[in-house]
Amino acid sequence: MSAPPASAAPPTLSTNSSAHRNRWAILGVLCLAVFVVVLDGTIVNVTLPSLVTELGASNRDLQWIVDSYVLVFAGLLIAAGSIGDRFGRKGVMQIGLALFGGFSALAALSDSPTELIGWRAAMGVGAALLFPATLAILVNVFTAPKERAVAISVWAATAGVAVALGPVTGGFLLEHFWWGSVLMINVPVVILAIVAVGRIVPTSRDATIHRFDPLGTVLSIAGIGVLVWAVIEGPEHGWASGTSIAAFALAAVLLGTFVTWERRIDHPMLDVRVFSNMRFTAGSLAVTFAFFALFGFVFVVTQYFQFVRGYGTLESGVRTVPFAVFTGSMAPLSQKLASRFGTKAIVVTGLVSMAAGFLIASLSAAADTPYSIVVVAMFFMGGGLGLVQAPATESIMGSLPPAKAGVGSAVNDTARELGGTLGVAIVGSVFSSIYSARLGDALAGTPVPPEAVGIAQESVGAAKVVAEQAGVQVGPDAANFINDAINTSFIDGWRVGSWVSVGVVLLGALVAWRFLPARAVESTPDPVAELTDGAETDTADETEATLVSA
Repeated sequence: MSAPPASAAPPTLSTNSSAHRNRWAILGVLCLAVFVVVLDGTIVNVTLPSLVTELGASNRDLQWIVDSYVLVFAGLLIAAGSIGDRFGRKGVMQIGLALFGGFSALAALSDSPTELIGWRAAMGVGAALLFPATLAILVNVFTAPKERAVAISVWAATAGVAVALGPVTGGFLLEHFWWGSVLMINVPVVILAIVAVGRIVPTSRDATIHRFDPLGTVLSIAGIGVLVWAVIEGPEHGWASGTSIAAFALAAVLLGTFVTWERRIDHPMLDVRVFSNMRFTAGSLAVTFAFFALFGFVFVVTQYFQFVRGYGTLESGVRTVPFAVFTGSMAPLSQKLASRFGTKAIVVTGLVSMAAGFLIASLSAAADTPYSIVVVAMFFMGGGLGLVQAPATESIMGSLPPAKAGVGSAVNDTARELGGTLGVAIVGSVFSSIYSARLGDALAGTPVPPEAVGIAQESVGAAKVVAEQAGVQVGPDAANFINDAINTSFIDGWRVGSWVSVGVVLLGALVAWRFLPARAVESTPDPVAELTDGAETDTADETEATLVSA
């Protein structure tokens, strides 16, 4: 890949002026698609107890009902972003929406855990096709840097709010309908989105791509897929087990081969030189660290509300709403703050704020912690996430010419999904280890049979069933004793898990402080130099993208 001669006239940008006049409506449609995809990542969590009784799902089944979607989604993102760049993002987005909606309906009608796992995995294909296209189209529609920054902040706020609203939406649906409603709700939203996309959203593609990269596509899917699988399975097999080590080694080999191949060919699917631009790389790492902590927190707090505090699914979901409010309200403000104080300062402040929230959660954790203190912790976590998302995403997308927006968006999305998967796996693993050990110690030497202790150690939900049975067979004092042991063990696990999140986001803050440029450099460099010097894309590189009406 080489820069065009300085004397060469730039290729023309074909555009429909109405697309620019409708750019805020276009943003609304893109955010609708983002909302339904991100919501699905957390809405299913509140259905897990229902799936045990309705479908006879085991603990292992429950894990894969959640993780099959994440595994396929994350594994296909970079390849899907490249496909959108090559063939047109609008068409790929519509196909993704149709697949996502259709597979959601089939998943909602599943009769067995295995069937549900399969359809959830298929939903990940649709999500991977449509998600990178949303941000790529946004970047090509909002060409003015200031407006683009505002649009990205709205896009990021939508994603953050959707994560937090998943539990309350799922809880509401479960209060009124059957478990499949949390998936069937996707269908009308998807139909509305497909119609809106067809009417007002323009398409765009990378006109500089001349050849397809099949080997790079396969290597990216295999490498990321194996990496995510290794992370998901780490707690099950043990992080130091032969299976885990072999999986991580295979992922390293596949991704290393992918990088080598992409550096050698003339038309790479992903120009890996972008990672030498620290504005791009540090922005990606900030997103990864933030979502690591976010998903780890959501994983534990939903169980805390339901099992320790005894709230129903809807009550539990409602109590996570402040997180969504703080995230959504801070995200638009973050871009104004970044313009005034610099991207680095705001991203670092956001990560430090998240660390403060996890620290409050750890120090105040108890079975009867006042909800007001939980809200204060959510304020620092949600507000911090709102500060991080938009400026970090703008750093990633602003580092690339709009023609490469699909792959850039896919890297941003992969960082988000990988961070969330790591958060659930690692924080969940630490939490489970502490909980299991503490509960085993608390029940050792008591009349509780060893078999029952083993069941209680597997999950908090199973432990509550053991306590109920003890209450029936022995009496209320036995049930109270076991419940106290469960709650104490849970809180101990939550404290340690929160400390892990504190360490991770502080590490992210250090990385952002060290490597993230203070401000974007506003200039119009050539497309190749831009990949290594971190300059902002303005008008010259926008001509690389062909923006046409559908």
